[in-house]
Amino acid sequence: MSTVLRGAARLLADSHVPNPDPDSTALLAHAWGIDASVLARRRLFGDTVPTEITEVFAELIERRRLRVPLQHLIGSAPFRHLELQVGPGVFVPRPETELLVTEILEELERQQNTHVPFVIDLCSGSGAITLSLATEYPQLRIIGVERETEALDWSLKNLAAVNLSGSVVDLISGDATTFADDSPELWGSADVVVTNPPYVPDEAVPRDPEVREHDPSAALYGGSTGLEVPALIMLQAEKLLRPGGFFIMEHSEEQGRAACELIMSTASLRHPGTYPDYTGRDRYTVAHRVGEVDP
Repeated sequence: MSTVLRGAARLLADSHVPNPDPDSTALLAHAWGIDASVLARRRLFGDTVPTEITEVFAELIERRRLRVPLQHLIGSAPFRHLELQVGPGVFVPRPETELLVTEILEELERQQNTHVPFVIDLCSGSGAITLSLATEYPQLRIIGVERETEALDWSLKNLAAVNLSGSVVDLISGDATTFADDSPELWGSADVVVTNPPYVPDEAVPRDPEVREHDPSAALYGGSTGLEVPALIMLQAEKLLRPGGFFIMEHSEEQGRAACELIMSTASLRHPGTYPDYTGRDRYTVAHRVGEVDP
């Protein structure tokens, strides 16, 4: 088995695939239909990989060598305590986005609401943020809004696979840049509005083939500076939030200052603050809504 894994890792490394060793291990476990711990035990005892499994594994390695995302090949991506189903048509959730969930959970504790908190997730994609909040907070009402049909379909699959306990989740089709305008009954009702919007500048094509060729462009590109779409979403969030409500948005490491400036240009989002990801790079900006809701 070790020989098979070493050979596969060499093939991936020769094609400049990041993380060739763990990718090879994950793909062999997937081909064999076992989890990583079982694979490690079989490797320790020198088990031989059956021929039929080797053939499937070789096909997976070839597709990974061609830079098909690992998550597409195994059909899932980890996010906090969840294992989310993903594939073509949906943005693969990233570890840094987990920090937005942590920040929201801490904010809900600070709010000490006497009612069931209400959260709106604009650009909900695979449902990563929505479903993490719904399963980690004791009782929550949350709406995930996603425009792209394929992404919404993936999120609905993920919703069906989780235990919501006391939370209520609605995953709906909608455009994050017009959602509040289309839903005036929700104005001034949300305790939190969160968004991981498209924020890559239109001309800044990602270097990694996994992102450039497989993540949907609607989830990547946010306009000429990358912040045109996020700016529109901020205006929608402003309408949806109650006074004192919390806004949080992911962005690139270069966009923190501009995100704060956009917040201060709105009528009622104030007190912006930008925070880093695991690598120390600016990753998300928060603000609170002040004042009364305009009629």
